[in-house]
Amino acid sequence: IKLADGHPLLAGGFWGWTMRALIFAFSVLIALGVTFAPASAAVQVRISLASQRMNVMVDGAQYASWTISTGKQGYGTPAGTYRPQSLRVMHRSSRYNWAPMPHSIFFTRKGHAIHGSYETKRLGRPASHGCVRLHPGNAAQLYALVQRQGVTNANVVVTGSKTQRR
Repeated sequence: IKLADGHPLLAGGFWGWTMRALIFAFSVLIALGVTFAPASAAVQVRISLASQRMNVMVDGAQYASWTISTGKQGYGTPAGTYRPQSLRVMHRSSRYNWAPMPHSIFFTRKGHAIHGSYETKRLGRPASHGCVRLHPGNAAQLYALVQRQGVTNANVVVTGSKTQRR
C-alpha cells in the first residue's frame, strides 16, 4: 500500500509513530492468531423427556451427559427452546412445601427450573412437578457453567412430549 504524501502515517512526530506502533502491534497479534472476541462459550442444555437424560454442549462439544427426572403425569415439563431467566443458588418452592431446589436455573416464566434433587433414587424417570431434577453435584456443575458463561450465552432445549412415561 502506497500512502500519499502528507498522510499521518508518514508524518514524524508523536502521532505518526504512535499510529505505526499500534498498527504493528495489532498486525503481530493477528498474525499470531489472537482473537478479540469475548471469552464466552455457547452453552446448550439438551433435555430429552423420552430418555430422561440431559446432554450439555459447550461451543458444540460434549461437556456432560446426566440422568434426570422431569415432570410426572399431570405435571409435564414443557417442550421447547428457552433462554435461562434467572439463577438461584438455593431456592425453595413456595408451591410444594418449601422443597429445596439447589442450584436452580429457571427457564420458563411459569417457574420451571433445572435444579438439584436429593431424591436421587428417582432420577431416570418422570418424578417432578414439571421441573428438571438432577443430582446435586451435577446441578452445581451446570449452575457454575451457566453463571460463568452468562445466561445470555446459554439455551435450554426440551424435546419430546410433555408427559412421557417409562
